[in-house]
Amino acid sequence: MVVDSVPFAVAVVLGLLAVVVGVAVVDSLARVFYRLAMAPGVVVHEFAHRQACRFVGVPVTEVVYFRFGDPPGYVRHAQPGRYRESFVISVAPFFVNTVVSLAAFLGFGVLAWSIGVADAIVVGNVGETVSGLWAVTNAASLETLALLVVLGWLGLVVGLQAFPSTGDANALWTRSRAEWRRSPVVLLGVPVVAVIYAVNLLSWLWADVLYALGLAILAFYAVGTLGM
Repeated sequence: MVVDSVPFAVAVVLGLLAVVVGVAVVDSLARVFYRLAMAPGVVVHEFAHRQACRFVGVPVTEVVYFRFGDPPGYVRHAQPGRYRESFVISVAPFFVNTVVSLAAFLGFGVLAWSIGVADAIVVGNVGETVSGLWAVTNAASLETLALLVVLGWLGLVVGLQAFPSTGDANALWTRSRAEWRRSPVVLLGVPVVAVIYAVNLLSWLWADVLYALGLAILAFYAVGTLGM
């Protein structure tokens, strides 16, 4: 009996090993896919930092728009001479990413309204809405559907990266503490730092996702209201 149980035990161990390896491979592939999917948002975020440095005249020493490391992108620059320069560099991604995300969602909205997606949505009736959307997507061309997906994806991932990172907040907070006695106007930037910290802290509650979806809803209804 002991001899007969040895092959079974080996098979169990090998099976468990195969499951562990399979899970690890799937997890690694999922992480790579997620990083690639988020790449446009990271690139726009770092581009905003880079252009802000150029705008305020702060020399840039190194730029990495995207990589698979942590962080996925960064901009290294000389120490800004003024607080307002630090402020502009830190918050630039919020404005740039928001504008780019809105532009993508507006394009999505225009295309969606043009093929009748809005007309297919029946408020209060999920069944009719699903059937209507199915009919609309079947009638649309493959190119149109592909463009819809791309615009929606770009709007979402760029919007997700709109808020400055904790590193940006740290740099701004350090500058605020060092200069507020000399220039009380620096205190006006403290609420901005608090908001950045709060959003990054609440990211586990999908605060960044809700912001991106809010931009999508705003763009979609703007298109419908203006009849674009």
